[in-house]
Amino acid sequence: MKRFAQLLELLALTPSRNRKLAALTQYFRETPDPDRGYALAVLTGALTFRNVKPALLRETVLREVDETLFAMSYDYVGDLGETIALIWPHHGETGDLPSLTDLIELFNTTSKSDLPKLIAALLTRAEINERWALVKLATGALRIGVSARLAKTALAEMSGKDLQEIEEVWHGLRVPYLDLFAWLDGKAERPDIDHAARFHPLMLSNPINEEKDLGKLDPKDFSAEWKWDGIRVQLVLGEGTASLFSRTGDDIANAFPDIVENVHGQAVLDGELLVGKNFEAASFNDLQQRLNKKVASTKHLKDSPAFIRVYDMLFDGREDIRTLPWTERRKRLEAWLAANPQTRLDISPILPFGGWEDLAQQRREGAESHGHEGVMLKLRTSPYVPGRLKGYWFKWKRDPNVVDAVLMYAQRGHGKRSSFYSDYTFGVWKGNEIVPIGKAYFGFTDEELKMLDKWIRANTIQAFGPVREVKKELVFEVAFDSAQESARHKSGVALRFPRINRIRWDKPASEAGTLEDMAVFVAAS
Repeated sequence: MKRFAQLLELLALTPSRNRKLAALTQYFRETPDPDRGYALAVLTGALTFRNVKPALLRETVLREVDETLFAMSYDYVGDLGETIALIWPHHGETGDLPSLTDLIELFNTTSKSDLPKLIAALLTRAEINERWALVKLATGALRIGVSARLAKTALAEMSGKDLQEIEEVWHGLRVPYLDLFAWLDGKAERPDIDHAARFHPLMLSNPINEEKDLGKLDPKDFSAEWKWDGIRVQLVLGEGTASLFSRTGDDIANAFPDIVENVHGQAVLDGELLVGKNFEAASFNDLQQRLNKKVASTKHLKDSPAFIRVYDMLFDGREDIRTLPWTERRKRLEAWLAANPQTRLDISPILPFGGWEDLAQQRREGAESHGHEGVMLKLRTSPYVPGRLKGYWFKWKRDPNVVDAVLMYAQRGHGKRSSFYSDYTFGVWKGNEIVPIGKAYFGFTDEELKMLDKWIRANTIQAFGPVREVKKELVFEVAFDSAQESARHKSGVALRFPRINRIRWDKPASEAGTLEDMAVFVAAS
């Protein structure tokens, strides 16, 4: 555990991507199995514990620490792991903690009633950095600037294997990845993963820069489609089986039985998950009611049936066609759908266009009349390549909507921002009161963050744990993709992808937007 704690500490304190990569590479090279496999699972978010939750850790600490002192400390520090590491009052004879593998076994096998005693004993024995690592391990909330992609890149650096090869087998592997490391160490063949039983890394697009990119691209080389306002999914169809994955490889089949129980054939398909009847897509807000649900309700299945608008094909039957150009994959997809008629799958139509100006006009009209997010541009000769390669696929999103909103609440951030109030709730006028319409935590520079933090501290009127209510005087120009009705918000409105566009230090709050203004955006969605 000591080595893993040192790794986490170094990763948290090192802003350099190259130094993080070097530290990960060295750790994976020098750490034996299965510890390195479990470390990999923790770093990539693949490991969770059923009974070890933040609430349990908090309760364990509050048995030993005054509640007000803990609340004030947590508010100041802004990170649960760091707070517990610093405030834990008992310091016994520090000694070696169990190995990472043994700790995970303890967390998985100790009863819920005995976990507080176990955690307290571990915290007492541990050094400060080990206490912090214990909390991070238990909660999975690392926030140390390491993505799953970076961890896999370190595996490629360690082994000399191609990163794409690692991506290809990744989602068919199981913790603690013994077969993966045997292959990476040259002791075994590459794991043989059945394509019909696993997720395949998705091909991603790059945002287009109208001024820099369009002038260099020939319209005749590209095909265009609408950018649909749903969630990206991959449907894997085998012999009598169907698996549905989110863009990150999470299995979401149980939440959408109306899809997996009503599709057939053999293929791996890429598309957009939408809800609506007769292939008429409803709003994202309707889809959102079904997201993050482990099981779909009868009401959701009836009122918001799901379907997939397919736009690419990775496997035709058992044949891997990802190396074929987009035009050939499109023909294969059309032929497959014709041979396998579906009630829950349709195809994303191609948008004919004469040039960039013509497509720009269609993009504007589509956003205004149908609420489309924009258009997708796909190089006709492009293979299907995992990751975000430049020059193949582009997303040309519609111009964002903007509204002037008033800052209502601020909350401390996490990680590097744990000392700053960086998460903001804002609202618009409803008569004489301000009602919330969204939250945002990006869109401003580090210098602006310091200025906002100073203003919030000087203008706090109430405190609720880590949250500060402020004087309703500061206006943000908020950019967002769309606005939708929402029963969960007091305003009845929720913004999609809100971000701070500008800080309107000059504008009085009385001139901010109103709920009537938002109705225009809701109607356009």
